[in-house]
Amino acid sequence: MPTPRRHAERHRTDHIGWLRAAVLGANDGIISTASLVVGVAAAHASQSNILLTGVAGLVAGAMSMAAGEYVSVHSQADTENADLAREKAELDTDPAAEQRELTGIYVARGLEPALASQVATQLMARDALGAHARDELGISATLSARPVQAALASAASFAVGAALPLAVTALAPGAALIAWVSALSILFLALLGAVAAQVGGASPWAGAWRVTFWGALAMAITAGVGTLFGAPV
Repeated sequence: MPTPRRHAERHRTDHIGWLRAAVLGANDGIISTASLVVGVAAAHASQSNILLTGVAGLVAGAMSMAAGEYVSVHSQADTENADLAREKAELDTDPAAEQRELTGIYVARGLEPALASQVATQLMARDALGAHARDELGISATLSARPVQAALASAASFAVGAALPLAVTALAPGAALIAWVSALSILFLALLGAVAAQVGGASPWAGAWRVTFWGALAMAITAGVGTLFGAPV
């Protein structure tokens, strides 16, 4: 009798580890760099100084994103490892109690007690720690913390996002620099929000609206600050 073929499925949660870091990095890169450029331009700086400020913001922002994401996700990983270590110690000390605990979890999810006990027994015989990590602690391979991956994704995506308003800054005429950077940065944000929402299974329009609203607000406030504290023309 032929072995039944496994039904392969692709779930959107498979992308959640890198997607979150990548979208956050690109979004922050566009908003912070565009806001920085617009704010400095509103203070009547020269175009070369504006571009230099933007490049400095790109480098500093990418490194900050990488460091912040690494520390944040590493803290999550440390918590997960501590929980797994405690769970392993409990399994070594009193496996029967841990089996009853796992049985109770399955009963709470709707299984009959006898079937729940059988499922818990079989899963623990195969991989006791994995069963408890998944069903008791909520830790899985898909959603587990990956600090290096998150840091690299954040830094790279921030740099890519920041490069977009910088390219506009380098090419736009000086007199219309604020208008060009603001308009195209909002367009970039809308596209990013729509694509990220589409990948995540949400409405592209809602995703585009969220990021463009906050991006436009950030640029408007920064431009106001630059105008207020800038040198007179």
